[in-house]
Amino acid sequence: MDFNVEIIEKYWQLILSGLPVVLLISLVAALCGTIIGLATVFLRRWNKVTKFIVEAYIDVFRGTPVYVQLIFFYFGLPGLIPGFNPSEIVSCIIVFALNSGAYLSEIIRAGVDGIDKGQIEAAKALGVSGKDIAKDIIVPQAFRNVLPAVMNEFITLTKETSVVSAIGMTDMMYRYQSVKSTTYATFEPLLVVFITYYVMNKILSMIGKFVERKLKYD
Repeated sequence: MDFNVEIIEKYWQLILSGLPVVLLISLVAALCGTIIGLATVFLRRWNKVTKFIVEAYIDVFRGTPVYVQLIFFYFGLPGLIPGFNPSEIVSCIIVFALNSGAYLSEIIRAGVDGIDKGQIEAAKALGVSGKDIAKDIIVPQAFRNVLPAVMNEFITLTKETSVVSAIGMTDMMYRYQSVKSTTYATFEPLLVVFITYYVMNKILSMIGKFVERKLKYD
């Protein structure tokens, strides 16, 4: 079948109208996932109970596809829990935040383990509180150590949002399906989605490298 540029000219704006949905889910889930990932690092060290819960959570979310998690959360849990009926956007944010948090937990933990223990011991000897040690020593250095891996996780998260149309979210893939059913064209509308995701994640990668350079030690 011949390439038809007129389809792109006519429908590209409709397809891109789904981009704000992708950005909203990605940004909110990334923020919540970072908080979850950071919290699990400290909860893991709290006691044996919290360590077991965190490890079980990480094991489940890293051991199953995000698509299955989304379908299970949106369609499966309402049938199991009476009165549980989250909206599409809430379901997406919760699932992607939990999924991202599970991966970020391991990434941030590696960053924390890479901090010189002498700094923490010196701060304790000077009477610095545990809260201030975490806020001023552990967290800043941990994020500096793992920033490239964190940015890669954010990029992965953005790409994974392409499955949200499975529960009716009107993202770019949802718009692509609409155009495809109207024009019977597959390649042209999909090309718009393909290029948009590539450019968006290329920009994220450039931002990550810029921030990484700024945070490097002199």
